[in-house]
Amino acid sequence: MVLIDTHSHLYYSDYRDDLDQVLARAEAAGVHRILTIGVDLQSSHECVRLAETFPAIYAAVGIHPNDAVDMQSRDVQEIDDLLDHPRVVAIGEIGLDFHHKQTPPEKQMHLFRRFLERSQERDMPVILHTREAEQSTIACLHEISPGGWSGVFHCFGGDEETAAQAIEMGFCISFTGNITYKNSRTYQVMQSIPIDRLLLETDSPLMTPVPFRGRRNEPAFVRYVAEKIAEAKNIPIETVADQTTKNAVGLFKLADENDRAQSAPQTEPGTKFSR
Repeated sequence: MVLIDTHSHLYYSDYRDDLDQVLARAEAAGVHRILTIGVDLQSSHECVRLAETFPAIYAAVGIHPNDAVDMQSRDVQEIDDLLDHPRVVAIGEIGLDFHHKQTPPEKQMHLFRRFLERSQERDMPVILHTREAEQSTIACLHEISPGGWSGVFHCFGGDEETAAQAIEMGFCISFTGNITYKNSRTYQVMQSIPIDRLLLETDSPLMTPVPFRGRRNEPAFVRYVAEKIAEAKNIPIETVADQTTKNAVGLFKLADENDRAQSAPQTEPGTKFSR
């Protein structure tokens, strides 16, 4: 059974001392490919370095709305340059967050539109963060293009109507360990989403699933998200694994499993990264 964790943040200092072991546990759990996602310029560079070092890792680069408050135009240009890297498979994490409001909404919207335009120009998928901003996110997407989008609403927290709108525009939806929590509203939403539009993710080191809630999350735990989806849809976990892996490979144009090991430079593993 092969699984793909489509959203992690492996450059966090949480993994400074044992990243090699974290990746070994992921491989043992069937998680053969992992996307690690940037939230600002520094972390985007760190994602690329991780993807250069470890064949199982691919990178996404972007500026999270909560990290955009001190963003300079040269930072955005440097992110644009990173999109040319062969191990970068998506633009993200980008989006809108009207809950924390660490960045003024106007600045968030300006940056979001700019990255959405890059996605259309480059035909690259986007990894979207949206919190208490779902309809503004949908409106921005429609403004740039009414359909034909490639990407994912990650750690989805919206309702069924928003999910249906996103799917209609071409997006996939992903859920984290939060669907394993007791009385989770997202569990109910997840049940309504066709499996051919679902992706698996951990959002490591955050959103740790039951039975490990309270501990640091890691890609090996994505299996528990898959198990919950299988339970909700009353299908074998192998079906969830096969379809979500197919979805991720197609969306992010990931290397075939047989040539994955040859697709990344064979540099010495074990380099320590911190945010």
